[in-house]
Amino acid sequence: MFTGIVEELGTIVAVDETAVGSERAVRVTIEGPLVSSDVVVGDSIAVSGVCLTVVDASSGRFTADVMLETLTRSTLHDAGVGTSVNLERAVTLQTRLGGHLVQGHVDGTGVVVRREHTPEWDVVEFSLPGELARYVVQKGSIAVDGVSLTIAAIGAESFSVSLIPTTLQRTTLGAKAIGAGVNLEVDVMAKYAERLLGLATVEGHA
Repeated sequence: MFTGIVEELGTIVAVDETAVGSERAVRVTIEGPLVSSDVVVGDSIAVSGVCLTVVDASSGRFTADVMLETLTRSTLHDAGVGTSVNLERAVTLQTRLGGHLVQGHVDGTGVVVRREHTPEWDVVEFSLPGELARYVVQKGSIAVDGVSLTIAAIGAESFSVSLIPTTLQRTTLGAKAIGAGVNLEVDVMAKYAERLLGLATVEGHA
């Protein structure tokens, strides 16, 4: 579990094709001195919103396997050496929950469709897959590339957020150009609510 508060901008320094059984996978090595400082094999790190398990860590770097399902459902299939990624270690019982509960399970991807720069912040609009639209509400939470954000506005097939200077400087969202892909994770509480309401409706008509 994560909070969507990025700790560090990391850089992919190696990408190696591999396999787990008969399934294609990719082994990535990421430079991130802060998040690598205390991790051990088996720990979880969110990489641009994707929860990955550490298989090796040393010298300010960590390595993780990315399975085919993850490659298919996230922007990591386009990641290569030199790609910047947002990094966050898993929460502990002592961690402040500064963002919202983020699982690191990508629900879908979107792209940047508009950017508006102002002296105080940037307004950025992202496309929104239709199957996720019902989980997105104005002033609700969403994770974009692992960054916990508050939804400022909702369009027919998009949503907008305001990015403060700290977010622009400390995450990959500051450099995302129009057309760039992003990982999206909707608020898991919305999915639980939908499930519970659905069950209640079914039971009420039983």
